[in-house]
Amino acid sequence: MSNLLSPVERYYSDKLAQFGARPQGVDWNGQEGQVKRFEQLCKLLPEGGDFSVADVGCGYGALLDFLSQRSKGVNYIGLDISAAMIEAAARLHAQEPNAKFIVGTKPEGEVEFAIASGIFNVKLGADAASWSAYIVDTLESMDAFTTKGFSFNCLTGYSDPERMRSDLHYADPCELFDLCKRRFARNVALLHDYDLYEFTILVRK
Repeated sequence: MSNLLSPVERYYSDKLAQFGARPQGVDWNGQEGQVKRFEQLCKLLPEGGDFSVADVGCGYGALLDFLSQRSKGVNYIGLDISAAMIEAAARLHAQEPNAKFIVGTKPEGEVEFAIASGIFNVKLGADAASWSAYIVDTLESMDAFTTKGFSFNCLTGYSDPERMRSDLHYADPCELFDLCKRRFARNVALLHDYDLYEFTILVRK
């Protein structure tokens, strides 16, 4: 797994160095799309706060900013394979008493929820079979350390063929929905109606 993700870590660290702590620094086009993604992913979460959440692939901590505007009492753990991202996130959110940032892919103990935004998109030179196995392994890990559920997004295999790039992974939403439904929970939602070339899956335990 480390061999698979090492190029990805360098890719995102380079993006942060180039663009800084803003959406382009985690390889998103802009603020509007980033917020729209967070809105879909956070449909999993209860309103009003008082829950714990792990942000898998947290980047510079933009999801924490989004959550802080909507909820109080959130216990947040940001996880990222890029040490540069974690350093930037910790610096930007040094005044957040209920937030911590860790280099890695999973928290030390259980949390109620986990969210993963964009971590399955950039495969670079990885082959399709290895990348698909990485996705399944990551979902199994998220299932293991959460008690109430998790959500994630992927670029969609329904994207326009002429716009698809060889260094990105385009997933089959029906295949991943079926996987989550059969393996993780009875209550699974597939969201594919928010005008981006991607989909979001919510797994409620």
